[in-house]
Amino acid sequence: MWGRKPKNAAAADAQSPSQLKEAIHQARVEAAERTNVIIDLRDAELARLELLNEALNPLFAEVPPEVDLFDRGISRGETPRLWIDALAHVAMGRDKRLYRFLHDSRMGRRVLAESYEIPVQAVTTYVARRLVERQRVLEADPDLLARMSNKMARHYRWRRRRRTLAVLAIGFVAGVAALFALAAVLSPG
Repeated sequence: MWGRKPKNAAAADAQSPSQLKEAIHQARVEAAERTNVIIDLRDAELARLELLNEALNPLFAEVPPEVDLFDRGISRGETPRLWIDALAHVAMGRDKRLYRFLHDSRMGRRVLAESYEIPVQAVTTYVARRLVERQRVLEADPDLLARMSNKMARHYRWRRRRRTLAVLAIGFVAGVAALFALAAVLSPG
């Protein structure tokens, strides 16, 4: 019980690793394989979204330059997405081959189109509807852009001034605090 192990048992232990070590090694190999598969799937999603982005280039080339409704770009997060504007994006379905064109609104997310083919027509329809909606608003109130431009410019100027004042105030307070700290250190007593 407390004695030494026989020489053959010690030699057998040295030759074959323990079952736990083998299981840990196997678990690490499986985890690495899963990670590689997940990375490959994400890369495939990004590649498909980039293909769609390239297919949409001719459509967005036709959008007038003064229209700033659309801000197209691919976000590379946990779920890669091709954003058309702030409300609509294309993401891949669960099987990573299905394109899902989604629209976020106050009432929740709505699926505009699902297809295994690149959904250029669905995005084209969405862009056309947004442009028509913009045109109707501008026809109802022709001075809207001028008012909004001035109002937004004032807003951003005021925001910059507030930030500058805040930085100056923080700097002033930090300077006064440093002077008091220095006076406390240098004062005899």
